[in-house]
Amino acid sequence: MSFTSTVKNEICDISSMRIEKISELSAIIKANNKEEKKIRIDTENSKVARFIYQLFRELYDIHPKITVRKGYNFKKNYIYLLEVKESLPDLELESEIPPPYLIAEDDLLRAYIRGVFLMCGSINDPKTSRYHLEFILDKKTYAEFLNEKLNLYQLNSKLIKKENKYMIYIKEAEKISDFLRLIKATNAVLYYEQIRIYRESKNRNNRLNNCEQANVDKMIMTAQDQIKNILFLKEQGSYEFLDDKMKEVSEYRMKYPEVSLEELSKIISLETGKKITKSGVHHRLKKIEEMVNKVRSK
Repeated sequence: MSFTSTVKNEICDISSMRIEKISELSAIIKANNKEEKKIRIDTENSKVARFIYQLFRELYDIHPKITVRKGYNFKKNYIYLLEVKESLPDLELESEIPPPYLIAEDDLLRAYIRGVFLMCGSINDPKTSRYHLEFILDKKTYAEFLNEKLNLYQLNSKLIKKENKYMIYIKEAEKISDFLRLIKATNAVLYYEQIRIYRESKNRNNRLNNCEQANVDKMIMTAQDQIKNILFLKEQGSYEFLDDKMKEVSEYRMKYPEVSLEELSKIISLETGKKITKSGVHHRLKKIEEMVNKVRSK
């Protein structure tokens, strides 16, 4: 079962007041109705189909005609088609956007958004895909209306035209989690947050490991350059012109080519009994580099 189906199944079990159910059914019809003069809704989710059937029966004592058929393009799943011939004037389905009384309060608007998601919403599983939530709608005015309402909750949703339809999408993981809270999909929120936190923690650890490895690689390359400088001075007969402190650091660098400057300073301090800091080691090796440049320039 896809994560989208899991979320839709969960919100079908939400207990709500009658007026909220009216708002939800209005959204379901508006977002999915395939006919102008009658109500005709289809879905691939059997639980969603039963939920819609129960809404019609409970709210209007209407028993939709249900037809089950094979999916398009040789899909294995079935399509459940619900048809209603009766008119529902209180829902004002002919208008481009829902009447204000269906979305006037926060709970009503949340219920309305739930209904739209049931019909034309989808959300990627955070464990297997990139973060993505979308709605696919037929009409621009209605898509603009829904996008505006989603952003009342600071979800940063965006609207684009996709072929002959309109897509509203959200790509931020935190905002998708907020959307799941908005439609009261509590179990989905817990699952989503668990996976999101795990992935972010894993990515952060990977970045830290990559950074640490890059620092190690840089340290090794720097140490190799320092050893090359020392060997160059010895080959050119210029090594004897170094003072005792610079020679001491040179010999320890040759003896411990794999350690960092901080580790090298501790080793020298421990073995010689003369304290030297990391900056002191760096300063002497820098002097050697400057001498190498002078010898090469001559």
